[in-house]
Amino acid sequence: MALRLIHTADWHLGQTFFGYDREVEHQAFLSWLVHLLAEREADVLLIAGDVFDVANPSAMAQRRFYHFLKEANRLNPGLQIVVIAGNHDSAIRLEAPNPLLEELSTSIVGMVRRTESGTIDFDSMLIPLRNRAGAREAWCMAVPYLRQGDYPAAEASQDSYRDGVARMYERFYTYVDQLRDPSEAIVALGHLHTTGAELSDDDRSERVLMGGLEAIPADAFGLGIAYTALGHIHKAQRVGGRQDVRYAGSPLPMSFSEKNYKHQVVEVEISAGEVTRIEPVEIPLVAELRRVPDIALPPEEVLSRLAGLPDQEEGGADKSAWPYVEVRVSLKEPDPTFRHRVEEALENKAVRLTSIVPSYPDRKGDGLDQGLTYTDLRKIDPIEMLRHTFAVKYGGDLPEEMERLFNEVIREVSI
Repeated sequence: MALRLIHTADWHLGQTFFGYDREVEHQAFLSWLVHLLAEREADVLLIAGDVFDVANPSAMAQRRFYHFLKEANRLNPGLQIVVIAGNHDSAIRLEAPNPLLEELSTSIVGMVRRTESGTIDFDSMLIPLRNRAGAREAWCMAVPYLRQGDYPAAEASQDSYRDGVARMYERFYTYVDQLRDPSEAIVALGHLHTTGAELSDDDRSERVLMGGLEAIPADAFGLGIAYTALGHIHKAQRVGGRQDVRYAGSPLPMSFSEKNYKHQVVEVEISAGEVTRIEPVEIPLVAELRRVPDIALPPEEVLSRLAGLPDQEEGGADKSAWPYVEVRVSLKEPDPTFRHRVEEALENKAVRLTSIVPSYPDRKGDGLDQGLTYTDLRKIDPIEMLRHTFAVKYGGDLPEEMERLFNEVIREVSI
């Protein structure tokens, strides 16, 4: 009997998009996913990290997640759900309800545990996967986002993060391979950055730390692994040219570079220990992304295009479904009045203004060095920088209280 898996990741529940909350978009995705699981008669749902957008998510975001788990199980009895923590999640908070969630056939792995002897406790991250008849078809290596020190230590004094993570998957695979029956598949679940992965332009949620030196090569996932379900990179893609190593991508657009991009989950079918089918399933889009115009034009032409957008009466009463709009304008010099003119033009339009992106003529040969632009600086997430600095200096996770205070400061300065 075949084992049907659905692979998804990077939900970022609680996230805002240019200041607009995304509750309706997230709820629409979760409702769609619940019905897809029932329609496809899925045996297992794999969630590869970043369930929440922040380590201390709102009560609403947490309630939405737990309601999804309940509904998914109600409409598809026997569904097994395996979740790992991503770099945006609090491992402890995510794992806390595990004793209750076991009743919903849900396993959450937030952290790497060690045995009394100090070795990695692989059993705590190993989840048997069963088909609808209750027979074990596969084993899941559920590896959460790894921080320095989570992976097995090397004998050599010089040890990189990349080598440590690759060693974790190699030793974990060897451990599982000795336990399994030859007819049982091995599935890997991870949240990490792989070498050569294509990033989404201008995605302020997708962070690549340590200058890309943390990127893990595809060959870290042994050929004996039937399927590797990854999270962290928000664009769905294969890794290293391998059909069996994939990012599912985020379910919602994270930047305007994804204007024409189709978001997806991945359906995987395993039979007799081997993958027999891999099929991306497109996720319906709730709110459209629009660039007006597609290519920057002079101010008056831009304002004329904005005047042609649909009025609020045409857009309907549900503002959460109104398109997000990025305005692009070509300026000869900064114009402090232009934003006000744009806001006036959109006052009665059924759209949500996100940003105004100006472009200026190239001034080659003026002898000025080009530094970081405002757009470049906006891509840097202060909290991720703080987490990384704290981990490097003190060898542990940023305390929740410190993160809370830091976020309060960020909110105050942004008002």
